[in-house]
Amino acid sequence: MIPEGIAYGGDYNPEQWPEEVWAEDVRLMREAGVNMVSVNIFAWALLEPREGEYDFARLDTILALLHENGIAADLATPTAAPPAWFFRKHPQALPVDRDGRRLSYGSRQTFCPSSPAYREAALRITRVLAERYADHPAVVMWHVHNEYGCHNAECYCDTSAEAFRVWLRSRYGDLEALNNAWGTAFWSQWYYAWDEIIPPRATGAVPNPTHQLDWRRFCSDALLSLYKAEREVLREAAPAVPATTNFMVMYNFDALDYWRWAPELDVVSNDHYLRSTDPESEIDIALSGDLVRSLAGGPWLLMEHSTGAVNWQPVNRAKNPGELRRNALGHVARGADGIAYFQWRAAKAGAEQWHSAMLPHAGTDSQIWRDVVALGADLKALAEVRGSTSPASVAVVWDWNARWALELPSQPSESVRYLDLVRAWYEPLWRSGVAVDFVHPSADLSRYRLVLAPALYLVDDEGAENLTGFASGGGTLVVGFHSGAVDTNCHVRLGGYPGAFREALGVSTDELFPLLPDQTVALEGGGTASLWSERVRLAGADAVTSYAEGPLAGVPAVTRHTYGEGVAWYLATHPDPSTLTGLLNRIRAEAGVAPVRETPAGVETVLRRGEDADYLFLTNHGERNAEVQVAAQATELLSGKHVDGGRVTVTPGDVVVVRESR
Repeated sequence: MIPEGIAYGGDYNPEQWPEEVWAEDVRLMREAGVNMVSVNIFAWALLEPREGEYDFARLDTILALLHENGIAADLATPTAAPPAWFFRKHPQALPVDRDGRRLSYGSRQTFCPSSPAYREAALRITRVLAERYADHPAVVMWHVHNEYGCHNAECYCDTSAEAFRVWLRSRYGDLEALNNAWGTAFWSQWYYAWDEIIPPRATGAVPNPTHQLDWRRFCSDALLSLYKAEREVLREAAPAVPATTNFMVMYNFDALDYWRWAPELDVVSNDHYLRSTDPESEIDIALSGDLVRSLAGGPWLLMEHSTGAVNWQPVNRAKNPGELRRNALGHVARGADGIAYFQWRAAKAGAEQWHSAMLPHAGTDSQIWRDVVALGADLKALAEVRGSTSPASVAVVWDWNARWALELPSQPSESVRYLDLVRAWYEPLWRSGVAVDFVHPSADLSRYRLVLAPALYLVDDEGAENLTGFASGGGTLVVGFHSGAVDTNCHVRLGGYPGAFREALGVSTDELFPLLPDQTVALEGGGTASLWSERVRLAGADAVTSYAEGPLAGVPAVTRHTYGEGVAWYLATHPDPSTLTGLLNRIRAEAGVAPVRETPAGVETVLRRGEDADYLFLTNHGERNAEVQVAAQATELLSGKHVDGGRVTVTPGDVVVVRESR
């Protein structure tokens, strides 16, 4: 089984090093408190040097060594990096980009997801691996593939085209339904035969938006089918061993619809890396962690992050003192029951030789190594936190279909970006210490007092009815501009904006007025807005604030509508951060939503709830000592000290975890 307490480790790639290094590796792992590592992720070429010929001697030795030292293995199927011999035999399995160029092998994930030859070879190596190690005492989890879609989410080859047509037949049944869904009467795009349909390859003008949206859906499903096929092979050989694959819920990846993926995983895990230019990356850690926890429906595993710099950004900055620890414990606070890094030992050769690791190039006489050892001790002290949950009374609506659709070409404004809007609304809640879940539009909302939909451009009828029903039933719903505008086929909902939410919001907009880059408009009562404005007419709602200048002066910019037993708010513009914070604080106070704990500004406060205790994670991102009121009978888990006087002091840059018995 997965190690008790908080799992700790990283990607272990001993095949990159001579065998005499391995004993030193496991000795140092034990020193650092490592109890689980992922192995075999990129070892296909060594396991199967020629088709159908296998060499497991190296992996046998590695797994035995790990087990002898009490280190569990998350054993990967090596299918993210097929060997060169495979592509020499099956060149048609190489992916083709949007411009029609067939790419070459020579890196990782250089295969077409729809390739029958790839699927056959991947399942063959998976089956041989599973049968050999199904009962191995070191193996506690299967790591299926690695970062699906990271480099090959879309392939535009003829094989993919045929697979796309099969997917479309299943979705629509017949061509008339497809033509109606895609609106192909526009620009003479009507299809009379299935084989006329191709992927949305490079073309002279803007491709059909529904064509593009269905393509994104297909590409996500094509990769999901590969995951499920490998998982079934593993289950057949070892039904008791859980399977995972590492998601990439992070700022620069949106290729897969993880609401569809998450139910297929026995354990949800995620890779998360920071953007070097983000001045407050702790917000990104929190947002990502809350979203992954919501996908998992509870605790999850952080499968990869970095001890220091990565190697793939324009400038790869090292982490500041204390940042490694804060980042890791920030993920634990948001539900991670395991912390792992890429990778254990920094590579001396290859494409990621300048990516940081747990054991850096400098060896053990380094700050990173000292921080890694200290973190291992911290995670051991937090063992009892494992399995605890994170109760929330606020939900933020997140939908990959809406994100894909919003960011298609020919929108009213290309400056409107999905993640930017969600983060802007999430940040005031984060600063206030309000616990947040993320939800699909069709999710059960009964546990929440407040639901926010910052950027739900596309919503199907079921989702719209679910959200408006939440408001009419007594909840508070807040909807952002350009939401509800199109249906599941990306067709505009006629009759005025914001489409699906007009009745619940008590407003109607007849024309949109996106703002130019760097343009702002003043709001009555103070504050400004940017990005967007609309000519809103009240249809039952009350104006909370209006535009104070320009052609829309006096037109409502924010409205409030009593709807059934609840309330529905509409933000028809993008208020500046201070104004948005004031609005959201007013709305949540009215909805009866309180922060986890009242704490000084700059202190991030997160609660995990166990069976008989609460665990309060306090991180001081400020520059001064902060005092926080806690229960009289409490313990600081990381120091092991009892709290005196019901107050703890959190110094700048520090993390304190308090156990409060219930």
